[in-house]
Amino acid sequence: MKNKYLDALRRLLLLLIAGWLLAFNIKTFIHAGGLIPGGFTGVTLLVQEICERYGGFTIPFSPLYFILNAVPAAICFKFVGKKFTIYSIFMVLVSGFFTDWMPAMFIESIKLYDTLLSAVFGGLINAFLTVLCLKADATAGGTDFIAIIISEKYRKDAWNYILAGNFIILGIAAFLFSLDKALYSIIFQFVTTISLSYMYTNYQQRTLLIITNMPDEVYAIINEKTHHGATYLEGHGVYEKKKRTVLYSVVTASKVRELIPAIRAVDENAFINVLKTEQLNGRFYIKPKD
Repeated sequence: MKNKYLDALRRLLLLLIAGWLLAFNIKTFIHAGGLIPGGFTGVTLLVQEICERYGGFTIPFSPLYFILNAVPAAICFKFVGKKFTIYSIFMVLVSGFFTDWMPAMFIESIKLYDTLLSAVFGGLINAFLTVLCLKADATAGGTDFIAIIISEKYRKDAWNYILAGNFIILGIAAFLFSLDKALYSIIFQFVTTISLSYMYTNYQQRTLLIITNMPDEVYAIINEKTHHGATYLEGHGVYEKKKRTVLYSVVTASKVRELIPAIRAVDENAFINVLKTEQLNGRFYIKPKD
């Protein structure tokens, strides 16, 4: 029971930090560079800009942001996980309120008006806060809900698809406002997507080919650490003219760093080849969302 409460506290703390970072990013790099970050955050900022320029009035960030997140949150609640969605909604609420209440003086304090620097470092912060959300088994909301649904159903990285969808938002921004800001916003999105693919690999797979004389012990490590299976292949070492066992297994990419030293501890002579898995079909263990 104690571990349960500690885990909930950890998740809430990560989401509070992520929510603050999202608001900080909007109030600093995004506003300073005049960027449209894409996703529902970008849609909200775009609507705010349209209202200010063409309507002469200002609308707060959070109400519109909450409305846009309502439908994907409901879908995620039904098909992905209840606790996962509730924590994600908490992140949406926190980031929305922080954005409305955080003072705009941050732009003046950091004195950053280089649009390219805003795009690069804003993209890095955006990727980092998204990883914090994912580490808390939640999302930053918006198109991240959609990305998680795609990833859970098809076991693919969906960030590139989301990037493509964001081009529509940026196209509207380019038509209504400025082409250069839209192009800088593409850099922001590209930095976010690339950084995220390196920082978070839970939806990527790696193929392990392990030549070992201790297949049962090595498989026990793989099963214990990842809950994935393996296949024995009988081989013949050409150099030493001895029989060898090749262990074939596909695991989640984020587990590879943990697996290799554990396998080495069991069989220090094991020969391990790690291959990037581009596409996977068939039964593959997926840790359920809570």
